[in-house]
Amino acid sequence: MSTTTAQHATSTAGTANAGYRTLWRWHFYAGLFVMPFLVVLAITGTLYCFQPQIEPLLYPHRLIVAPQAVPRLSEDALLARARAAMPPDARAATAAIASAPDRSAEFVFRLADGEKQSVYLNPYNGEVLGTLSVEHRFMQVDRMLHRKLLLGKPGELLMELAACWTLVMIGTGIALWWPREKTTVRAALLPRFTLKGRPLWKNLHAVMGIWLALGAIAFVLSGLPWTGSWGQQFKALATAANLGAPPGSWGGLPLRSVLPGAVAAQKTRADATTQTQTVQTTQATHGEHAEHEAKMDSMPGMVMDDLPLPLTPWAVGKVPVPSSTQVQTQADRPQAWPLGRIVALVASLGVTSGYDLVLPNSATGVYTVSYFPADPKAERTMYIDQYSGTVLKDIRYGDYGAVSKAVSYGTALHMGRYFGLVNQILCAAISLGLAGMAITGCVMWWKRRPQRSLGAPSRERAAPPMRGWKTGLVLLGIVFPLMGATLLAVWIADRMIFARVAHGSA
Repeated sequence: MSTTTAQHATSTAGTANAGYRTLWRWHFYAGLFVMPFLVVLAITGTLYCFQPQIEPLLYPHRLIVAPQAVPRLSEDALLARARAAMPPDARAATAAIASAPDRSAEFVFRLADGEKQSVYLNPYNGEVLGTLSVEHRFMQVDRMLHRKLLLGKPGELLMELAACWTLVMIGTGIALWWPREKTTVRAALLPRFTLKGRPLWKNLHAVMGIWLALGAIAFVLSGLPWTGSWGQQFKALATAANLGAPPGSWGGLPLRSVLPGAVAAQKTRADATTQTQTVQTTQATHGEHAEHEAKMDSMPGMVMDDLPLPLTPWAVGKVPVPSSTQVQTQADRPQAWPLGRIVALVASLGVTSGYDLVLPNSATGVYTVSYFPADPKAERTMYIDQYSGTVLKDIRYGDYGAVSKAVSYGTALHMGRYFGLVNQILCAAISLGLAGMAITGCVMWWKRRPQRSLGAPSRERAAPPMRGWKTGLVLLGIVFPLMGATLLAVWIADRMIFARVAHGSA
């Protein structure tokens, strides 16, 4: 009787724990790959969330000025001072428009070797406070570490893979945590500090993981649209379904800055032919300098992401930059609007501060306004004709598709911008908590690792079908093709290379 009861209990426990080791094995592989990347993402992401507080501490003499009761110098006067402080062949690329009384004026210049450099001035007296390399300033390096490990495209793909595998790690982790047998949900949600050794680490790992799971999923899903491979494909798909960028942003509507007189010049084919000859003559006259200007600001196919902007709203990243229909000779070229007049125009349209303004560097260029505030509903992107001040396109949040609206809110939350300091602290807590998960997972593996072995959990002798999990992994691989390829590679390696049963304990 007792023997039968014992066998029944063993059978019941085995049924209850069916699939546990399979899930643990996949959780192990996901964690093994994700662990180092998770630590990097957590640290760099936390630092980037606090950029508004950190940068003034790093560069106080450049970014901060003493407020004064005198009027600020005009934008044109400040730009002239900045130009005088830079080499003659440097080109003014961007102006950061900010009205805070304690912040300096900033202009970004592109040097002859292609490097971008910021110049900071006191807005009250025009004093040059110093310069900073755009690519090498601390927060830009931190951001590039976060996005691509400073390794370019290969690093970007690695980080994208790490984010996708984090979803596998979270899914299997939740399944492993799920209360079994007599364990209550309350007991599973609270750490048991009475435990010792590896059981204590395992309990802390499980409890911390379940509390962080929702935030971790939100982090991954809100970050993936910005990745260089899947994110770009997702943006194209959303746009094709009219759920992404505003209608016409990808070429459906004309976006052109027409120079005065250009329409009349195109009335006949003869005029067009003459104009083409004039363009060729003009380019030959101006030589390499004119070619440099055209490449900088009027390259065919240039989009918003190509402009010298720190950040642009996700919905407009692939919006084509306007270009004119013709180039006039230097003698006939009309006078462009000065920077101050453009700033006043933008202010009259409701955007007064906190935006970046890309300056036109050729006869065909336009002023581009990129306003990327904490509240996604206030985002604005504007193109302004440099000769007439005509607003060629004014893209607002209301013009976005449903997907782009969701991504905009996800980005604001992901960056800790949407609801101020509380948002920053919440993001930091989730990020550092995930780093803690990586550390506790490493400690658990170290404590149970066998010698001369990877230490992967052993396979189940009679693995259950687990059709739901297999279907989920297949769907995940279809949605994220790059991850799907690595899922297949891991499955093959697990079957062929790690076929030997590993000894481990639950």
